[in-house]
Amino acid sequence: MRVTIERSNLLKSLGHVHRVVERRNTIPILSNVLLTAEGSELHLKATDLDLEIFEKVPAVVEQAGSTTVPAHMLHDIVRKLPEGAEVMLSMEEDGNSVKIAAGRSRFTLQCLPSTDFPDITAGDFSHMFRLAAANLKNLIDRTQFAISTEETRYYLNGIYFHSVEEDGKPVLRAVATDGHRLASAQAEAPSGSEGMPGIIVPRKAVGEIQKLVEDRDATVTFEVSDTKIRLTVGDVILTSKLIDGTFPDYTRVIPTGNDKELKMDRATFAAAVDRVSTISSERGRAVKLTIGEGQVVLAVNNPESGTATEEVAVGYDAEALEIGFNSRYLLDITNQLSGDETVFMLADSGSPTLIRDSGDDDVLFVLMPMRV
Repeated sequence: MRVTIERSNLLKSLGHVHRVVERRNTIPILSNVLLTAEGSELHLKATDLDLEIFEKVPAVVEQAGSTTVPAHMLHDIVRKLPEGAEVMLSMEEDGNSVKIAAGRSRFTLQCLPSTDFPDITAGDFSHMFRLAAANLKNLIDRTQFAISTEETRYYLNGIYFHSVEEDGKPVLRAVATDGHRLASAQAEAPSGSEGMPGIIVPRKAVGEIQKLVEDRDATVTFEVSDTKIRLTVGDVILTSKLIDGTFPDYTRVIPTGNDKELKMDRATFAAAVDRVSTISSERGRAVKLTIGEGQVVLAVNNPESGTATEEVAVGYDAEALEIGFNSRYLLDITNQLSGDETVFMLADSGSPTLIRDSGDDDVLFVLMPMRV
């Protein structure tokens, strides 16, 4: 193998693929990136056996071939090369090492045979559809924060994508919950997504997809099977195993009878929550809302450090109510709202609260109260 490639092109591709590679691996080949030179392209592939990213990039191929080299090491080398450099990758005759040359810099990396590199992409995909990167990014951005990190409830460790009907129209919906809060976002269902099985996309894959859809004008090809998804964005193909579990019936926790409406300025409320929560302890994080006509009083009481209160003007004309929330969860949700106004639909101090975004009807959040 002998190939010459622009440093910026190689660095961009390595930036996509090397993130999949775990820093510590008991299987040596999983620390490497697979490099394949053919035609006028260099192909790069990395995997952790659950997630795989493949990308092709233009290159001058003098001699076709393939090998694997340490992914993080190669990325660090290319990152430190001067801008505008031409990088030459060539495999030694013995096949045990790869030379990297750029300007006056020379590196030699140990390599492992490409035949040992695993492939997780096999299998048929039952559904395929295309959607705008902006729509997929919005679905992920609005729900990702609510993914559970509790490994014992593994079926909550991702975003649940599924196709449903709302008001007679098919929509593609994304839902995430950790049992304390729930986030739901939806977009018009793209052609081909009808009847798609509900899938749980793991947290790590969600993070990588989010980085791939930074270009909001791009189009994403979405392929689904019972066990895997494959997303194609430009020259990048991401394949991931799905979480093998059943997502709970989230519709049961979305309150329908909450009749007390609380309206307030989103930025003012978020800033007030942020200020009073400075006093709260890492463990507690509880903020009490005393809601009355025209105002809400936010209060935090921490026996170890002190107290804090702040009044916020609101729109509220129902009976007075006291309710407590985790301040971090409150801020996570207000950070996802796009409208200037926040709308809380409340029932009582012990029931979940429904939070809507005045700027986007396709998004809703549910927050469980805390005892304060």
